Amino acid sequence: MIKLDDLALFVRSAALGSFSDVAREADLLPGQVSAAIKRLEGELDARLFARSTRSLRLTAEGEAYLPHAQTILDNVRAGHEELHGQQRELRGVLQVAAPSDLGRNVLLPWFTLFRQPYPRLTLKLFFSDRVTDVFRDPVDVAVRYSVAEDASYVALPLAPENRRVLVASFEYLSRRGVPSSLDDLASHDCLLYMLSSRLYDKWEFRDGKNKLSVNVTGTIHSDDGDVVRRLALAGEGIAYKSWMDVSDDVRTGRLHILLPHLSGVSAPLMLVCPHRKQYSPGVQALYRLLKERCEAVQKTLPAPPR
Repeated sequence: MIKLDDLALFVRSAALGSFSDVAREADLLPGQVSAAIKRLEGELDARLFARSTRSLRLTAEGEAYLPHAQTILDNVRAGHEELHGQQRELRGVLQVAAPSDLGRNVLLPWFTLFRQPYPRLTLKLFFSDRVTDVFRDPVDVAVRYSVAEDASYVALPLAPENRRVLVASFEYLSRRGVPSSLDDLASHDCLLYMLSSRLYDKWEFRDGKNKLSVNVTGTIHSDDGDVVRRLALAGEGIAYKSWMDVSDDVRTGRLHILLPHLSGVSAPLMLVCPHRKQYSPGVQALYRLLKERCEAVQKTLPAPPR
């Protein structure tokens, strides 16, 4: 008889491509994962993985069986939720990924507020600017900026009208002056962000219907959005940040918006999950809270210039 635990380990092994990674995730020994896969192969009378010392990949039989295994697990999970009324009391584990700056400085208090009514719910939070793969990484949902339109996952809007703004501290502006045009940025220290080794040194704006861009330079680069924001607060330069990241800093006067006659590029914020079947009661409740809070922040964004 096929065991559900063996099915679950098969699905995660297919996603991660490593028995060792699955074992760490499930708090098992690699040999236990390998034994589970062998049991499943014995029940199915089929080889599911082609193994070598350096790689693990699905066979043709494994590829064919994978969607059926996933459907079985999804159906069991859905039945359990309906039977035990998880709409009334959330329980289990909810794993959420978010960008570093937004996660630490904006979302974290909202996450803790969300969990308070549900003492049997465990939140696992992953804050990083690395783009989370919701199919391969051990997360249920991810908060992301500007997801691809043709993506195969489900993207639920949190702040669809969010955009970037140019900001700096009063200390920096009093020392270096206030830029009055994009050309002036060439003589300023700009705080540059990197992602996957790409340096974002071309900043784009709109002046009405016209698209504008400027190449900027700076002596400090970082692959962490939270670091860029902290450097701006410390007076180290000019940053080009999402309004969701810096709205509170602008409201309290720690940062000031520059070149307000220009509109920064759109940066819609979304909640992403692999597919509709994973839109569980826990994810639904989290989405409702985040959407309400994000919409309130979005409303404080200055209207785009015309």
